[in-house]
Amino acid sequence: MTHSLQADSGWRVWWQLTRPHTLTASFAPVFLGTMIALHYSPIDWILFLAMLIASLLIQAATNMFNEYYDFARGLDNENSVGIGGAIVRNGVKPKTVLALALVFYGIAAVIGIYICSQTSWWLLVVGAVSMAIGYFYTGGPYPIAYTPFGELFSGVVMGYLIVIIAFYIQTEMVTVEASLLAIPSTLLVAAIMLANNIRDIVGDEASGRKTLAILVKRPTAVNILMAFFISAYTWIFVLVILGTLTPWTLLVFLSVIKPIRVVQIFKHHTAPLKVMPAMKDTGKTNTLFALLLGVGLLIEYLL
Repeated sequence: MTHSLQADSGWRVWWQLTRPHTLTASFAPVFLGTMIALHYSPIDWILFLAMLIASLLIQAATNMFNEYYDFARGLDNENSVGIGGAIVRNGVKPKTVLALALVFYGIAAVIGIYICSQTSWWLLVVGAVSMAIGYFYTGGPYPIAYTPFGELFSGVVMGYLIVIIAFYIQTEMVTVEASLLAIPSTLLVAAIMLANNIRDIVGDEASGRKTLAILVKRPTAVNILMAFFISAYTWIFVLVILGTLTPWTLLVFLSVIKPIRVVQIFKHHTAPLKVMPAMKDTGKTNTLFALLLGVGLLIEYLL
């Protein structure tokens, strides 16, 4: 067994269980939505932190549901790449993983109720639907992650909706600008999920999954991933050309080396361990893009 697949110990077991490289998919949209809101309303930082913590908990819980249900269906083993490995490598009881995921959901729900009490109770419906999708992404009889729609659902919920909710709780409205600026986040969160499915394409196909990567085959899936990246950056460039955004938002192009590296790795390597750096860089692309776009919006606001 390679070193990278050895069992963890102590706190690392639980940290890896959250699949930390995916948590940026929660942080980045919350930050971006808040920076957009800065142009409309003073920021309530308590609501920002509440939204951030709830989003991180939901993402971590979703990853734990994934760990539990993939194990329950016999899809994970001690040599599986990209999993937390708490069950198959570290001996954590499956029921413990499931229980922890439900606890995280419970805490997120309580935080969500607080956010609703300060803004609008309609967010309860949106939050409940988002949490349900997080569960059914790998849980239930027909997991979304096993279908060609995984990228769509993850992109819309963890990308678009989180940006809009983060914006709404600060301003109590939804604007065209906020919706337009949520599009790149949608694409980049979908890219994280697509990269994951490209890495796992052989094992997923053997297990009977029908992911987008499997249906279109690996070369086309890599091209779609590249298209997600190109579209996200082009979207901002076009908005600047149209005058919707100031040139400060072109700071996002400082992160462009990351997606270039991701595509190069996927084009030259197929082994899951070899493409793991691409997985991390896909998550970093999402984070850096949102941070740089948010900084650009902040500079615009200050000037």
